[in-house]
Order: sequence, then structure tokens, then C-alpha cells
Amino acid sequence: MELHEAVHLWEPTPGYLNTASYGLPPRPALEVVRRVLGEWQRGDEPWSSWDVSTGRAREEFARLVGADADDIAVGAAVSQQLAPAAASLPPGAHVVVPEIEFTSNLFPWLVQDLSVRTAPLEKVAEAVDGRTAAVAFSVVQSATGQVAPVDDIVAAARANGALVVADATQAVGWLPVDARRFDVLACAAYKWLMAPRGAAFCYVSPAVRERIRPVAAGWYAGEEPDGEPHAYYGPPLRLASTARRFDLSPAWLSYVGAAPALELLGAIGVERIHAHNVALADRFLAGLGLPPAGSAIVSVDLPGAQERLVTAGVRAAVRDGRLRAAFHLYTTDADVDLALNALT
Repeated sequence: MELHEAVHLWEPTPGYLNTASYGLPPRPALEVVRRVLGEWQRGDEPWSSWDVSTGRAREEFARLVGADADDIAVGAAVSQQLAPAAASLPPGAHVVVPEIEFTSNLFPWLVQDLSVRTAPLEKVAEAVDGRTAAVAFSVVQSATGQVAPVDDIVAAARANGALVVADATQAVGWLPVDARRFDVLACAAYKWLMAPRGAAFCYVSPAVRERIRPVAAGWYAGEEPDGEPHAYYGPPLRLASTARRFDLSPAWLSYVGAAPALELLGAIGVERIHAHNVALADRFLAGLGLPPAGSAIVSVDLPGAQERLVTAGVRAAVRDGRLRAAFHLYTTDADVDLALNALT
């Protein structure tokens, strides 16, 4: 699908530059959620008819990140999905994270009996050494939009035998990401994947699957000997042999909306979305006399910017004391001009 054909599937009020906070649903996702809300209200359908969307969404996320669907777990939030990796490290293990890492990929490590060291993002690779058990970072930083030096961090981790754990929430959907480069890669779907909040995905490499304890395992992570994909009652423990052993019982309505949104992203293509988003972000920066950043998320220090944008009807955010603007496939030149007119 061409991008110019797809943009008609969104109906944003002009001036929405806040996808880094939450994405806007395309019409197919919104329509199916509305339909299923009615089915739920009337009791017309079994839950299994809605749960089909969980499998569809899992498969489409796998395609977006170049992975196999058997290596993708589903859940509701990044912190839930990263917690098993953190809980599986021995007490006192050394973990390296960026100093401004979003807390969903920080608190799971800090809450354990681990030695957590922070470093500036550009020096995370240098901070990894022979003592490091894991390095955890966001592929794109939430506060600044800075794209991590993934090549350097992965190389340093591999050279020292450390787990590579990434949060791709601010990346997947606009930035090409190959999940297979990581040991664990989690992604909340309510931002750039434009799904309802409550859907999240986690790639767990087969190479590390047995090293991570599924501490939140429940019925949805189970598998019966006869092939039934879930385990309902009684012992013994019988977990799925795939990454589904890390599944958390899905919020059905969230996955009902996630499946068509992800399928639409796949039909458009991340490369096209990347080019569109970055071009708009760099156009915004140029209008402020700033150099291009190569990210769909930009962070600028402009005193009073938030107030001026609110007055103009532009929705953005303030993070770490700076204006944060985010540009996605439903953002237009007119949205950029609206913001620039308010700021210049």
C-alpha cells in the first residue's frame, strides 16, 4: 500500500505531534474495536473469537522485526516482559544501562539484588566489561529521540558474554529493527504501532530461552500434551516450548485493535514510514535553525514552547525539561507549519 493512500485511514485533529506518548488508531482498528465492544456488551461471541487477534498480532509483529512468531511473547507492558530476564540473573550481577533510560527498562533491574551501573548513552558500550552480565537500553531514547549506537553496544556485549536486552517501544513502527540482534527485545504497542494500550510484544532468542525463568507464567503460557495451546487446571507445570512460555494473558480488546494496525504497518512498509517521519522531523528542526537529527522524535530547548504550541492547538510533550515532538505517518507538512508558526 502506498503511503498517500493509507493516510486517509486516520482522522487526526491538525497539530498532533505526540506519537511518542501515544499513537492514533487507523480506521480499521477503531472499527473492529467498536464492533467487538458491542459483542462483549451483548455476549454474542466466545472470547476465543477475539483471541484470534492475539495470534495475528504476534505474527505481524514478528514480521516487522524479522523474527519467527515462535520467538515472540505477548503481554501488556514492557516492564512485565523484561522482569523475567532481570529476575533470572544471580544476586550481585552487574548490569549496564543508559543514564536517562526510561524506567520500564530500569526499575526491573533496580528492584532486584543487582549491581546497576549507568553511563551516557554514547558511552554504554565502553562501560561493558568482563563483569557485565547484561546491558539494557532503549533502541530510541524516550526523552530525546536519540537512536542508540546499537552496533557498538551489541559488539561490546557479545565480546564480554553479556545479555543484550532492549526496549524498542520508541523504535518499532518507524525505525527498521532486527530483533534477532538482541537476546531480549520488548515493545509496547500503543505508541508507534498505534494499538490500544495493553498490548506489548517481546522477542526472546532461542539461545537464551532456557536461561530466563518465566516468573509470571499463567494459563496462557501453558501447553497441554495433546497440543492444546493453553493449560487450564492443576499440576504439573507444563509450559509452551516456544517463547509463548513468557506470554501474559492478553487484554483481548487491545489485541483486537493491535492486529489490524500492525497489518497496516506491514502493508505500508517500515522503510517508507521511516523516510516520511524523519523528513518531517528534520523539516521541523530546519525551521528552527537546527541541524537534522535523523530521528522521528526530536527534543529542543525552547523556553515557553509548550505554552505557545498549546495556544496554537499543537499537541506535543515536555520531557526532561525540553520540548519533545514526534512525527508519524499521519503527520503532514501542515502540522509542521502549524508548529513552526507558533514557535518562530
